[in-house]
Amino acid sequence: MGNTIFAERIQALRAAMAAHDLDACVVLSSDPHLSEYLPDHWQARSWISGFEGSAGTLLVTATFAGLWTDSRYWEQADHDLRGSGIQTIRAGAEGVLGITEWLAHELPKGSRIAVHGQTISVQTHRNWKLALDAAGVQLVCNIDLPGEIWNGRPALPNAAVYEHKAPFACRTRAENLAAVRTAMAAHHADWHFISTLDDIAWLLNLRGNDVSYNPVFLAHALIGADTVRLFVAPGKISTELAAELGRDGIQVQPYEAVGEALACLPAGQALLVDPARTTVGVIDAAAFVDKVEGLNPSQLLKSRKNEAEINHVRRAMEQDGAALCEFFAWFEQAQGQERITEITIDEKITQARARRENFVTPSFSTIAAFNANGAMPHYHATQESHAVIEGNGLLLIDSGGQYLGGTTDITRVVPVGEPSRAQKHDYTVVLKGHMALAQAVFPRGIPGPMLDPIARLPIWQAGAEFGHGTGHGVGYFLNVHEGPQAISYRTPINAHMGMEPGMITSNEPGLYRPGKWGIRIENLVVNIPADTTEFGEFLKFETITLCPIDTRCVLLELLTNEERNWLDGYHRQVRERLLPLVQGTAKEWLLERTQAVGTL
Repeated sequence: MGNTIFAERIQALRAAMAAHDLDACVVLSSDPHLSEYLPDHWQARSWISGFEGSAGTLLVTATFAGLWTDSRYWEQADHDLRGSGIQTIRAGAEGVLGITEWLAHELPKGSRIAVHGQTISVQTHRNWKLALDAAGVQLVCNIDLPGEIWNGRPALPNAAVYEHKAPFACRTRAENLAAVRTAMAAHHADWHFISTLDDIAWLLNLRGNDVSYNPVFLAHALIGADTVRLFVAPGKISTELAAELGRDGIQVQPYEAVGEALACLPAGQALLVDPARTTVGVIDAAAFVDKVEGLNPSQLLKSRKNEAEINHVRRAMEQDGAALCEFFAWFEQAQGQERITEITIDEKITQARARRENFVTPSFSTIAAFNANGAMPHYHATQESHAVIEGNGLLLIDSGGQYLGGTTDITRVVPVGEPSRAQKHDYTVVLKGHMALAQAVFPRGIPGPMLDPIARLPIWQAGAEFGHGTGHGVGYFLNVHEGPQAISYRTPINAHMGMEPGMITSNEPGLYRPGKWGIRIENLVVNIPADTTEFGEFLKFETITLCPIDTRCVLLELLTNEERNWLDGYHRQVRERLLPLVQGTAKEWLLERTQAVGTL
């Protein structure tokens, strides 16, 4: 599709703005559940602009169109937006205004700006309104402008909901509900409203297939003292499952009935809502009840995996690692023998996982990026634009799987031909950062962002930096990105970000040279006890991802003996855990890639 179609859609949006006497329209990458991955029905920003990245905000006025996105997507945005008349706005770059700052600075007083209330959180709406009110600019949230011009808009997904059962479901619905209700009581709340899909799926031990890569389903939930109302489209929950839910006090009601249910909550009672995880367009229906704001209790509860869940994740990691051994063994043999592209990598790695026990789907769209493409942290190859894997350089592969017993996310960089010394230097620096964080010991409750400099120090010492976070939380057969923890110094610290036992987080420092290459080494780690002293309780990381880290790209002279010992110890564990699960060329590859580097 030529980018002229997107220029036409911008003009159609401007015509709709004029019809409503609006001066600007903001289109968010969002839906009524504030999901990271959106059903096609809610891909308005992508449909209008042509930008395919997962994070970005489109702003259109009568004379300007710009797309704000962070450094992960700058190069991709330049490519996707070419010829559309939309400018790439490099959010976070020095001197670049944020959207609200731009609106307040560029638009005259009395201007009216549309943003669909179903796609903006209570917290964001509050912050925007505060900034725009001061500039005399009005925010209008009751109009869906993209919906007015979107002919052929896809319907909402209608996949069946199913139960996540034992032995993989290690907590009962009753236990989950009791824990949430205890938190409600601490907030003196009579009701609790949830829109975030992973929270609902976890709470009720249900899963679905409405959102790519995340095993969730479109729903809202309203929790009372002894009842739960689950708002989900008719037909998605079978009669048998509805009866099972009913035994736990869960009433299944139509998805569209959520507004009426909120409007009927009694005046004087208290409703617990998370302002960062509820949209203003949904919660405004609760006009009479008193609102108490706080973190969804399920956020912290599900982030702390119990020992049974962690053991299931360990088993899933073994299956995932075995699949990767099979894939990499094929890849090394196929180089120079057959045509391999970035698309081929995605296909082969998914096929290898699909052969493993309890695999369900990929956990995100595989990133296979060769040389310069690897410099775009969230690059995705397409049939129209992809690289052939040949010559010399580095291939970055970021992939993951959804298993009934856990969610995986791993990044490896492997050599193709003979990588340069500069590439090996960057790889070694990133590996040093990865190993430093993997060996960290830290006080229980420390905010995750405070751990970030541990991983970044070797990279900073090399005069380099990377724009994405070093770590994100990971769900249990749920979203590959979940909170509340994060390891990123750019993330504002709040009271809910403390590192607690059982949390699973990624460890993924990187280094990217635009137009040349990109490097990221990612394992998942789980917080486990380290020590208890007179100074308090300390935690450390157990690395749970199992796959060799390619030592052919390492400048061994840059590693200390401690680092060499960590690498050899990790590879011993990988070899011991995966050998029983592989055979043939995969076994040979595993043995070769886990050979010790030794000490100096």
